[in-house]
Amino acid sequence: MSDPTPVRSTGIGSWPGTNLGDALKIAFAESPELPYLPELPARGPWAELVGRSTALLHELPVDLQPAGWRLSDASSREHRQARSMLRADLDQLEEQAQGYGGDLKLSVAGPWTLGATMERPRGDRVLADPGARRELGQSLAEGIAELLIELRRRLPGVRWLVQLDEPALPGVLVGGVPTASGLARHRAVDRPEVAAAYTQLIERLRATGSDGPVLVHCCAADVPVALLRGAGIDGVLLDLDEAATQTWDEVAEAVEGGSMIGLGALPTGPGRSGGLTARQVAERALRPLRALGLGPDLTDRLLLTPACGLAGLDLAEAIRALRTVREAAEIVTDEVAR
Repeated sequence: MSDPTPVRSTGIGSWPGTNLGDALKIAFAESPELPYLPELPARGPWAELVGRSTALLHELPVDLQPAGWRLSDASSREHRQARSMLRADLDQLEEQAQGYGGDLKLSVAGPWTLGATMERPRGDRVLADPGARRELGQSLAEGIAELLIELRRRLPGVRWLVQLDEPALPGVLVGGVPTASGLARHRAVDRPEVAAAYTQLIERLRATGSDGPVLVHCCAADVPVALLRGAGIDGVLLDLDEAATQTWDEVAEAVEGGSMIGLGALPTGPGRSGGLTARQVAERALRPLRALGLGPDLTDRLLLTPACGLAGLDLAEAIRALRTVREAAEIVTDEVAR
């Protein structure tokens, strides 16, 4: 039997500090098989997941209010700053990745997390309005498509993986997202509508010629793996501490059907990641793999990651987290080859 393809490790997205150049160097050094563009939320709200993602929205003005980001009639200074910072980040990424010819991962807030977070011009969440959430999803899809076209021009040797961060997705499906007032919950969105937003996004990206996987990362419980797979999503990244028994049944079916799976095996809360060794992280990942009977033929579709972003750690802890996950991936590769 030939040796299995090595299990790859990567980060999720957020990173401590404000120096993107240093963060990129670390991402390429500590996640060499799947580096990624980090998010540095300490630079301001325009650099956080939602703020950065608003910079991608196509022809959809946004402003920043005390309650958060809101659709508006004209882009605010903060929205323009988000766009400007994203351009500067892409310039630094291009400089760092010159000569690189492998996979590279981008993370963006998914359509349902944006809809559950952003507000309409006249109050409450975008999630409350079917027309607004459809427009937001289309704008996001067009913006990501335009970004991929630009990135393929800047770095033609790279295959781009798009990671949609969707922590709010389970709540969207069950009616668990609070209204802006916090006094009620938004109605659940029908599963066909949720799936259609992903299908349309993927179709738009494929129309640009992009052939990289589109993944969904969700560090909440009850991730709808089967729904995502049916919508055309190529893989799902999970938090091992949150994944339920039902989720693992769907994961087994998805992986056997060709989907990628990311296992968030290293807890990322402050003070939680430093106590685990690479061997312990590997065992946390191997436990569900063994229970599902998944073997060496799927290591090319398996990713090992921290459970979530690393912005809550200090720099030394964050570097140690990526290094631990990388070493754990090597252990998992060796174990599944036996």
